[in-house]
Amino acid sequence: MKKTLFLPLLSLLFACALGEQKNIPENSLDRNLAKFEPKDGVLLFVGQELEAVGAVPGYEDGYLNHFPKPAGWTSYTNINPGEVSFGRTQEGLDGLWETHDWGDNDYNAMLQHKDPDYTNMALAIGLQFVNHEEKVADGTHDAYIDRLGDFLLSLGKRPVFLRIAYEFDGDPWNHYDREMTVVAYKRIVDRLRAKGVENTAYVWQSTGFISGQEHLEGWYPGDDYVDWCGVSFFNRWKEIEMFEFARKKGKPVFIAEATPTISDYGGKLYGLTKETQLSNAEQADEAWEKWFLPFFETVEQNKDVVKAVHYINCHWDSHPMWYENPTFKGVDARLQLSEKLGKLWLEKTNNPPFILTSNIL
Repeated sequence: MKKTLFLPLLSLLFACALGEQKNIPENSLDRNLAKFEPKDGVLLFVGQELEAVGAVPGYEDGYLNHFPKPAGWTSYTNINPGEVSFGRTQEGLDGLWETHDWGDNDYNAMLQHKDPDYTNMALAIGLQFVNHEEKVADGTHDAYIDRLGDFLLSLGKRPVFLRIAYEFDGDPWNHYDREMTVVAYKRIVDRLRAKGVENTAYVWQSTGFISGQEHLEGWYPGDDYVDWCGVSFFNRWKEIEMFEFARKKGKPVFIAEATPTISDYGGKLYGLTKETQLSNAEQADEAWEKWFLPFFETVEQNKDVVKAVHYINCHWDSHPMWYENPTFKGVDARLQLSEKLGKLWLEKTNNPPFILTSNIL
């Protein structure tokens, strides 16, 4: 299918970057554009690990090998040195410069950054520091923040969306201390700014279904520290309150994690979802009707604030981290497995409002 060409991504994003904010026309939103926020349209990101995104040596059956290049890709890292994750002892900032697997397959953001197939794409990084929020907040882990700054600076003008303490309210799997996490978030932003990092927008991401308006306010670091509000879109998407919260704050929303998950009878209480293998034609059809269409409808219904989305093109049930996870243990969300669903996906994302990338720099 012919790829829809858009304005060069880097030019598009940097038109709204580096502290420059432009007024949206009177017939649109009554607020200023945030850093890297497109005036019109929705940036499409795909992730989340090397296998899922593809197009680098050794990982050549991912999204980029089958579909037009999106606006960006996602990766993950941490500031939790010494923590053990599925047999690996984390060093801190794992997966940025070297290939590491902490139970969720391989990550290596620098490998992708240097690959020509990733030119003219933005990068979204999920940064977690579970059990280390106090050490981040009190300065014990400043060296890791500084090294993260070095990494961000090394990317040049590539736009980065840094999701600090993503899914901060995700208890019990994250169990962040609220007060310490807010302080830690601010310290990271302050220190990166002081280091001269200018290619990074700061994203504050909730789970979506746990916190209401009052609780979100209690986690909020403040307008000066949040460029984008973020939210996850899984099986309990009907409970999301972040769209309304973002409107009140005058911030755009990044649907920063999304993958087809359909609630089972135990979905409300236990997070249980139905088996969803996109290689199975019947299950792919059900996923389209019960998850993909509501996803696109949600983007359309909230187009005043939703300006970026991230599809996780992941073989979830092949990764040890998700073997027993009630939401993802029966899910294989790789779009390339279903010819029918892949075509439907292209019909949606190859057209406005979605912003892909262009080979023109």
